[in-house]
Amino acid sequence: MTTGLIPGGQPPDPRPSSMRPPQQRRDQVGQGFPHVDNRSRSSVITARAAASFEPVGRSVATARSFVRDTLQGWGFADIVDDAVVLTSELVTNAVVHAGTHADVLCLRSEDGVRIEVADRYPEREIPLQGSLATMGSPDREGGRGLQLCAAIAGRWGVEYTPTHKQVWFQLDLPDRPVGTRAAGPSLPADLLPLADSRVRVAVVQIDRTGAISAWNEDAEDLFGYAADQVTGKPLTDLAAWPHTPGTGTGIAEALQLSRWEGSYGIRGANGRVTPVYASHLRVRDTDGEPSTVCLLVRDHERAVLQTPLRLPASDAAPADGQSADPFEVFIGSPAPDDLDGLLQRTVERARDMLDGDSAFLLLATDDETELEVRASTGLPSARQRFARVPVEAGPGRYGSARMPAVHEDLTAVPGAVPLLSGTGMRSVVTVPLKVEGRLTGSLGVAAEAPGRYSNEEALRLQFAADRIALAVESARLGELERLRRGSLSFLVEASDLLAGTLDRDQTLALMAQMTVPTLATWCAVYTIADQASDPYLSYVLHEDEELIDGIKSLLSKISPPDPVPTPGARVWSAPGEAAHDAALRSSMRSLGLTGGPTHQVASGIGPTLATASAVGGETVVLPLVARNRVIGMLTLGKPTDEHFRQEILELAEDLSRRAALALDNARLYSERTAISQSLQRSLLPPETPKIDGVEVEVIYRAAGEGNEVGGDFYDVFPISDGAYGFAIGDVCGTGPHAAAVTGLARHALRLLAREGLSGPAVLERLNSAILDEGARSRFLTLLYGEMRPQEDGSAELKVVCAGHPLPLRLRQDGTVEPAAEPQPLLGVIEDLELYEQTVTLDPGDVLLCVTDGVTERREGTRMLGDDGLADVLSTCTGLTAGAVAARIMRAVERFASDAPSDDMAILAMRLA
Repeated sequence: MTTGLIPGGQPPDPRPSSMRPPQQRRDQVGQGFPHVDNRSRSSVITARAAASFEPVGRSVATARSFVRDTLQGWGFADIVDDAVVLTSELVTNAVVHAGTHADVLCLRSEDGVRIEVADRYPEREIPLQGSLATMGSPDREGGRGLQLCAAIAGRWGVEYTPTHKQVWFQLDLPDRPVGTRAAGPSLPADLLPLADSRVRVAVVQIDRTGAISAWNEDAEDLFGYAADQVTGKPLTDLAAWPHTPGTGTGIAEALQLSRWEGSYGIRGANGRVTPVYASHLRVRDTDGEPSTVCLLVRDHERAVLQTPLRLPASDAAPADGQSADPFEVFIGSPAPDDLDGLLQRTVERARDMLDGDSAFLLLATDDETELEVRASTGLPSARQRFARVPVEAGPGRYGSARMPAVHEDLTAVPGAVPLLSGTGMRSVVTVPLKVEGRLTGSLGVAAEAPGRYSNEEALRLQFAADRIALAVESARLGELERLRRGSLSFLVEASDLLAGTLDRDQTLALMAQMTVPTLATWCAVYTIADQASDPYLSYVLHEDEELIDGIKSLLSKISPPDPVPTPGARVWSAPGEAAHDAALRSSMRSLGLTGGPTHQVASGIGPTLATASAVGGETVVLPLVARNRVIGMLTLGKPTDEHFRQEILELAEDLSRRAALALDNARLYSERTAISQSLQRSLLPPETPKIDGVEVEVIYRAAGEGNEVGGDFYDVFPISDGAYGFAIGDVCGTGPHAAAVTGLARHALRLLAREGLSGPAVLERLNSAILDEGARSRFLTLLYGEMRPQEDGSAELKVVCAGHPLPLRLRQDGTVEPAAEPQPLLGVIEDLELYEQTVTLDPGDVLLCVTDGVTERREGTRMLGDDGLADVLSTCTGLTAGAVAARIMRAVERFASDAPSDDMAILAMRLA
């Protein structure tokens, strides 16, 4: 649908020249028809609105809403019903019967409204002669649109061209006294609407961006915010939506309409939602800047602002004396899938029809055992919304759900209608909503005075309920289908997120973030380490971050919920009671009622009251059960006086099962990771010993996430007085299997070396030990040496290099040379003939030992190699052992963009 609105002035004809019919052709249409007037429009057009609708069935309802909103915005409520009926018939002819687009044009003039409906199927039969009787009977499928135009409109006509056909009608405004828009009869004082001693009208101005630009004193009194606190903030931050009757219009859309009336809630500074009735008027300033002026009163004082939706009965009754169905006006107005709008409009019209003080509507659960409050007016809807009462049995049962019932005085039968307990309502009439004999809901109207209703009112209300029951059931089923689809999408996304992490803390955070604010206003997660441990408060989240600390402090002072493995949500009243008591004590101390100094507690009153408001609603607990054990509890809460929907609780139960398994998986992974890391750390050598006159630096990197030990290893250890052993090796492969051989090699080296054996003898015995492992054995490259520092500052080295990359010696003049010769590796053959080589290091010399993960670092076809390593080492003259090792590692990391795929070990020793 496309729309346009142009206020003021005489507009040009919006149709192209090809669509404008010739005058002589237009004069021929309607000959012989009474009430037909094809004269050109002579009145001054003051506003216009246009819309185009696609040839689909839902366009008829959309067109009705368009015309209704347009005329109500122009202040023409008196002729809205007639205009909607005629437009509905004509648009139905176009989009349903003719199967073409329908163009609707509304023109406002000083004395009435002209509405034109054009389609694009001019070949359809148009009666040109004869009386209205020739147009067919009222039971005929087609032709009723023209009959209605003739019966209702002051003037009407038909115009057509070779490509378009247009039917137009004009409705004249009824005569009114000067200065009067609508008036009601004089009433006795006891029948006038109730209001507070002083009626406060909040005046709020909203700029074109939706932000508050003006906020008067009555608004401060009603909602508790000073003007500087809300100026510049969007009204949507304060509005609790939807609480309004009508279609699915949101608060942002309502602010854009030329005129709008309805009810919604404003969340005050104390956290409570105040139901208000609002009247919006779209205006513009002298610079042409648009804004919206909102007048707000308490919902029970709506008579101050509300425009009468229909004329008094004496003026509106048809000439034949038959009374109109009070629901006829709105049954087709809400969109078929707008359940909340349909229910809210139903209770408001039911209240008006029986002249009640309040009305309510409850929908039955799928098994018809409980009723859930879905709409109310004149009652604290925020407190009652989604509250549930049993139908047949149990405390607070709703005993009059299945049959019409009239209670002349509720004080005589307390608890007959649990919803009205404590509201001051005395008399009530309730009727069931049934579809094919099945209970789908209950509709009730109540009044503050006793004895207001009789069986006659019950019959009237039952008749109206029967008219609306099918529409309610259809909209309810549509809502359930959307909820199921949304629930499936939500659970799929939640499962993906929970499966994407094995970190316990991150899993807890994800659980809370998925529930707030989608399922609840706040949540807390308790965890249980083992069956002997008490529940521990592990995570708290609220949609308002400033309230998290207060809720966490409150929950830490009360006993956690019992870890009951029974599935499903159970109500937990302790947080709400504790918050209420804390707020009450703070308020009493602030008033000095306990005798204590007020200045010591005054700073804590605000947070205490805010916390009480945040957790004062319904709180439920769901067990987190994984592998037949309760590992925690998921606590969900609502703010003051709010309840959970059953569908939300069922969705939360599904989420809790997935979250429990993810949390237990994270726990198991953390435990196994801790065990693995503890075992791996036991395979690493202890701290490197300090050797007089020698700097020793080691850099070790194990490949693979979570690995601390791999196939590479190193060790530096004392052998005897003045002698130290050092080794660096590489076991074939990576991971835990290679790490097992690493532990064998490192510990065997220490034991054999301290027995006084020479280097070749040590490696030969280690070779035998590796071969004894059988199928588990792996070959091993190893560089082993013994160092004896000398008194002149030099050091004597005895080195054996068994298949390992050769050690490199860096002299002070920058030359680099190998410090050993290659020999066979270990773990392959039994009889090894190894020998050791003696090398003398001078002061300032550096001995560099690396594993093949360094020399075999690759980037495509390039490899660092022994020559590349020597080139890097040659630039390290004058550096400390730590600086040498760090430069080698940086060179290796920068040689390729990919992360290293092999273990790496670097051992650098420098003589000071």
